[in-house]
Order: sequence, then C-alpha cells, then structure tokens
Amino acid sequence: MKIPLVMTIISPDRTGLVESIARTVAEHGGNWLESRMCRLGGEFAGILRVEISADKKSALLAALQKLQANDLQIVIRADAPVTAKISGRQTQLEIVGSDRPGIVRDITAALARANVNVEEFFSELVSAPMSGETLFKASARLQLPERCDVAALKRDLEKIAADLLVDVSFAELSKK
Repeated sequence: MKIPLVMTIISPDRTGLVESIARTVAEHGGNWLESRMCRLGGEFAGILRVEISADKKSALLAALQKLQANDLQIVIRADAPVTAKISGRQTQLEIVGSDRPGIVRDITAALARANVNVEEFFSELVSAPMSGETLFKASARLQLPERCDVAALKRDLEKIAADLLVDVSFAELSKK
C-alpha cells in the first residue's frame, strides 16, 4: 500500500539541498509527486508531496531525520487522499502598488470574510520601471465557494485597493 506524505523543509540556502532530499526519497522507493520551493533571503523553503510504500515509511523518516543534522528542518505529515470534489470557481487575483505595511493583511481579510480559500500566493518587491520606487506585486490563485457573491467580493477588494493605493485585478480561471 502506498502512503502519501507532505513535507515542509527550511534551511539556509546551499547547493545540493533539494538533491539530498530527492536522493533520500528515491533511495527508499518513494515517488516525488509535486512540490513548491524557493529561496527567500538567505533561506530556502519548500513544501513537497511524496508517496512511499507503507513498509518503507519508517526507514524514509529515519533517513530524513539524519538530514536534519545539516541545519535542515523537515516537518512530515500524512496526506489524506482527496475524495470529495471541491465545488466553486477558481480565480486569479493580481495586486500591484506602492509598498506599504498591511497590504496582505487587508486583502486576505476580505477574502476570509467571503470564505475564499487561498490556494497559492506569491509576492515580491520590485523597482518601478520609470521611478525606481518600490512596488509590491502579488499573485494568488483562489478557490471561491459555490455561493460566493463575486460582485460583492470585487467591490470589497476595489474599496481596499483604493484605500491602499494599489491596483487589484480579479479574473475567473475556470468553473468546477
């Protein structure tokens, strides 16, 4: 029987970090299913999902524990297979504007009030092309609940965007 596991990793960034985890998973017969990883500042962080035979799980966990001696932190959780289809719509949210504290807090508060699930979120600070001022840019993939009042959510986001002096675009990706 195969067991899915979700792992989070964080470590000071260094060459070969992902390879050491991939090698360990492969050496124990595991299959790397999906991952999201990146370097932020001097740290490297990621989340990954693997599948392993039940009889090899303990050996894999012990091997991953040994990797932690190299200033690598790993948290491992069992992943329950998705059985129910998630209803609702997927949308893409883009945010661009002058950087200031509170942008993520205010936008995500509006999403939480509408029971919107944030499935992916990326943000960064960049220099504006002409002025060189610091811009905040974010992109999020959202799962709207079936009964979401999209017009009301857009109005709420537009009001927040006006208060924060940022541009917000909201586009439906697909219907589920």
